[in-house]
Amino acid sequence: MSNKNSDQLFQLIQSLNKGEKRHFKLYASRHKGGENAKFLKLFDLINNQTNYNEQKILSKDKTLKPSQLPNLKQNLYRQIMASLRMLHSSNDITLSVREIIDNATILYNRCLYQQSYRTLEKGKELARKYEKNVLLLDIHNLEKKLISKIVKKDIQQRIDALVPEGEELVKKLTNINTFSNLSSKLYGLYIKLGFTRNSADFEIVNSFLYSSLPAFKEENLSLEEKMYLYNAFVAYYFFIQDYRRAYDYAKKLVALFEGNNNVIQSKLEMYVKSINSLLDSQSKLSQYEEFIQTSLKFEAIISRESLKVSDNVAYLMFKYSSKHKLDKHFMLGEFDKGVLEVEEVALKLEIYSEKLNNHSKQIFYYKFACMYFGNDQYKDALIWLNKIINAKDEDIRSDISGFARILILISHYELNNDDLVEYYARSTYRFLAKKDDLHFYQKRILRFLKRLNTLTRDNLPEAFSELHDQLIPLTTNPYEKRAFVYFDIISWLESKIYSRPVKEVIREKALKRIASANQK
Repeated sequence: MSNKNSDQLFQLIQSLNKGEKRHFKLYASRHKGGENAKFLKLFDLINNQTNYNEQKILSKDKTLKPSQLPNLKQNLYRQIMASLRMLHSSNDITLSVREIIDNATILYNRCLYQQSYRTLEKGKELARKYEKNVLLLDIHNLEKKLISKIVKKDIQQRIDALVPEGEELVKKLTNINTFSNLSSKLYGLYIKLGFTRNSADFEIVNSFLYSSLPAFKEENLSLEEKMYLYNAFVAYYFFIQDYRRAYDYAKKLVALFEGNNNVIQSKLEMYVKSINSLLDSQSKLSQYEEFIQTSLKFEAIISRESLKVSDNVAYLMFKYSSKHKLDKHFMLGEFDKGVLEVEEVALKLEIYSEKLNNHSKQIFYYKFACMYFGNDQYKDALIWLNKIINAKDEDIRSDISGFARILILISHYELNNDDLVEYYARSTYRFLAKKDDLHFYQKRILRFLKRLNTLTRDNLPEAFSELHDQLIPLTTNPYEKRAFVYFDIISWLESKIYSRPVKEVIREKALKRIASANQK
């Protein structure tokens, strides 16, 4: 018997809200009969479980036989999906247009060609209005079949109009597919590597992008083509750490949506992601005032009555909103307030723990750790850092895993755990060498930390200054500078050299960066 919490039917039922459950019961009760009664019973039994357990289901209802259960579950799953489709089709343009196409197909198969054609026209109008180009191609193919059935005087004119329309649509979809694939592949590389590490990485990414792009004139692209093109460039410029260009394209993407309000609902997930990208770039560029304004725009999405927010979009908004609340404190160097935010976000993460992928978890854990480190709470930082290095899948963001190990080293140094500093210095060196991610930045820090035990307190300020002077030139190196995105070691060294709290040093610099950004 299956006793897995991952049972698909169980997950589907648990995802339903009260209104959806009520609608399903009304939908399922429309037909009386033994089969319906059985799967309604099964629905209630599964709905009342905290963890899926078939043995308990069978013991609570003796009319359910083990041999019947697989078919009943399949039937119940299909009925729930049909109920959800019926309930939400009016709120989802894709479902609405798809339903119209299905209806037109049914009418076509019944030789009701005129009715089919009129139905299809409604779908075509909707699909065009909301840039549903994939569905437009389905409509186009059915329309070609219908024209041959409806013989009229202007048939040649219709065919003459339909052929180039189809060719234009295929060209448009080819571009959209190419731009979308670029974004996906760039994201896949980013998940594995993080930011570009060296000139070889840059050449691979740069060559990949420009060799994959089709010839195009931006002014001739459709709305949806531009959306996917800008999205690809946002991903590319983030990957190579050109935050100014990433900001430019993220801003263009958001403006594209806001200049075409009618498509926001049908492409709400992409709109939310575009605002997230804009916030990320504003954060990296220390554009605090713009960041706050964009944050308000982002938070307002959930309260806009005209928008229907799905569970998927609500989850994305929680994830992005939580990240940007933390980023706000990093921008200001407010670590004391930031750790309070961490406590709230960490509690909420538990609610979405099953939805969060490993990459998102790593990002949050690292942000939590950096916030605690900045507030001199090194033991708390170690809790989250250890979660990162103990993760099973080290191929996900190996860059974060590497810098987490360096931060562990420094945390143990701050806690005077000298024996652990030496141990972690050796293991971190081996890890980075194995991952081919051992650059000048890491080498200097590891060598420095390994010899800390041999230095007297009187020698420390000079040693810190020496390391500081060696690292400063790297902050402008296009590939070594990536290291400072993960941990501001320059500020930590300055806190040691000048005997100041690290959060005070970071806050002072943060406010200067914001003031400088506001003057541009």
